[in-house]
Amino acid sequence: MEKIIKLMIVDDSAVVRNILSTELAKFSDIEIVGTAPDPYIARDKIVLLEPDVITLDVEMPKMDGITFLGKLMEYHPMPVIILSSLTPAGCETALQALELGAIEVMHKPELNVQQQLRDMIIILVDKIRAAACARYRFQGGARALRRQETVRSVLAMTAMARTTDRIVAIGASTGGTEAIKDVLVRLPADFPGTIITQHMPENFTKAFADRLNAQVAMEVREAKDNDTVHPGLALIARGNTHMLLRRSGARYYVEVKDGPLVCRQRPSVEVLFDSVAKYAGKNAVVVILTGMGNDGAQGLLHMRQAGAFTIAQNEESCVVFGMPKEAIKFCPEHKVLPLDKIPQELIRYLSIPQ
Repeated sequence: MEKIIKLMIVDDSAVVRNILSTELAKFSDIEIVGTAPDPYIARDKIVLLEPDVITLDVEMPKMDGITFLGKLMEYHPMPVIILSSLTPAGCETALQALELGAIEVMHKPELNVQQQLRDMIIILVDKIRAAACARYRFQGGARALRRQETVRSVLAMTAMARTTDRIVAIGASTGGTEAIKDVLVRLPADFPGTIITQHMPENFTKAFADRLNAQVAMEVREAKDNDTVHPGLALIARGNTHMLLRRSGARYYVEVKDGPLVCRQRPSVEVLFDSVAKYAGKNAVVVILTGMGNDGAQGLLHMRQAGAFTIAQNEESCVVFGMPKEAIKFCPEHKVLPLDKIPQELIRYLSIPQ
């Protein structure tokens, strides 16, 4: 029997509430149990209606979405999908929401652009389904807002050896922003060049990279076409574009390009991993982290076949055990580790002389 997901929509715009309710109600496994124009009404309805998932705008009257999310995750934690604008302030707020425990962030499209709306609904439905079965990590709610000063791990201060020609590639989706941070914050400043694809809307990736750059020992930035990949640098694939690894002589660099959706994603982990298999092969270490769907599963297999060292995050530590699960199905030989063991395994393996 199909599981019905009880959804609540929290948004101050009556137009947005109506459109989302109408469009999402067309899916047989989603039941709209209520809507709310502000956090105070939402609070009462959540207690009464017990939704499985809520969508939450971050710019609302009476109480902003971030403050509400902090209180919600402290006193009544549950899966939350953030719908946000693409302004710089909106991006920063949405990333703060992810740190507080939100499952996903989505761009709120122009509602009068029908193609944007149709695409957004298809993606939102996938995210609602993933959120409904997600393991979400309790972030400490409102108290987490007062704990966002970064404490860099002792591991991050440890020098690496023999890193020059190694490449590390990481792919993630749902729950990946915090998982990526948990990995990078434990890595040293001279860690091998690292390239990362995280499913995230356009413009959010720059804010994500900037935030990581302030929190970890490595330099982190959004990738630009022809950027050189070198030790001490982590490049984040730009939202809505694919990122590929290329090589010219001894120089590794990235290509940033448009292209069709791959595994329903752009940027796609599959695209990144396949390019790393081709140009780095056994000189690469590849990690697939939490996420819905199967993006990157075949690419990780190709990496293994090319001689790379491959790691998949284990089920217990994933927010959504989708992408790692599919990767392990294709190739049980991947090393499967909990999230907190992945950084030390990367350091251990990359310290072994080639």
